Amino acid sequence: AAAAPGPPPAPRYMFRRTLARAASALPEAANPLGSQWLPFTANRDFTARPRLLRGASGMYFSDSDGRQILDGSAGLWCSNAGHCHPAIVEAIQQQAASLDFAPSFNMGHPLAFEFADRLLAMFPEHMDYGKVFFTNCGSTSVDTALKIAMAYHRANGESSRVRLIGRERGYHGVGFGGISVGGMVANRKAFMGLPFVDHIAHTHVPEHNAFSRGLPEYGAHLADDLERLVALHDASNIAAVIVEPVAGSTGVLPPPKGYLERLRGICDRHGILLIFDEVITAFGRVGEAYGTVRFDVQPDMITT
Repeated sequence: AAAAPGPPPAPRYMFRRTLARAASALPEAANPLGSQWLPFTANRDFTARPRLLRGASGMYFSDSDGRQILDGSAGLWCSNAGHCHPAIVEAIQQQAASLDFAPSFNMGHPLAFEFADRLLAMFPEHMDYGKVFFTNCGSTSVDTALKIAMAYHRANGESSRVRLIGRERGYHGVGFGGISVGGMVANRKAFMGLPFVDHIAHTHVPEHNAFSRGLPEYGAHLADDLERLVALHDASNIAAVIVEPVAGSTGVLPPPKGYLERLRGICDRHGILLIFDEVITAFGRVGEAYGTVRFDVQPDMITT
């Protein structure tokens, strides 16, 4: 009798084979950059035609040939003060020389608390935020906010509120929570994502709001798509809605006039938490300290 086929290779083995194939795609001598995978990058093309940055100052990067390259996106929206600003360099050097790391589990250090106070002081008086939770990056901020939303409802005796609502065309990082509530197909198709996630319609309607001066006049009613999902799933099962005040990864899409206010109102009516992902819009990028201040709509949580 023929022997039954054995079990498939363990995932670890399969992953190692995948890594080995990727590393051996080019001969070692011709592949000096083959040890690192770059995110959101055509890696074989990059290896064949590297684009390496050697330094930076102010608004410019410099490459291996000494050319200056205008950094039009401020790094990944994180170098708004300019590269290698002398005051920032000095502060980093001084801190590294006095305290390079302090754990936040049952311990802390004064500067973190001072920083939290200063972040909260950037809101106007009518926007009352009482706590700051520090994370490593935007992706972990989003996943943390989603976890907080679910834990909040559970603590209030509404443990059935587990469904998370994102928006089509939205980007919320590369954690499993972020790719699940995100609405970019290429970021989702290779991963299962989280269950109990749905999406409201996007606001990109170029036949009505292309080339708008300021905020688009058309599109506030698109927030009502949330009511469709409330009717489908029932509000008692929905924990939170997360959107970017200004969508920034599938085109820079300012919110239609009245859209964010309308979304806030629907969430209030149904006891749903509203989260603004401000990784791109916070810290002066829309003319105010935060997008929530610029548009005068207060979510329950903000990620930066």
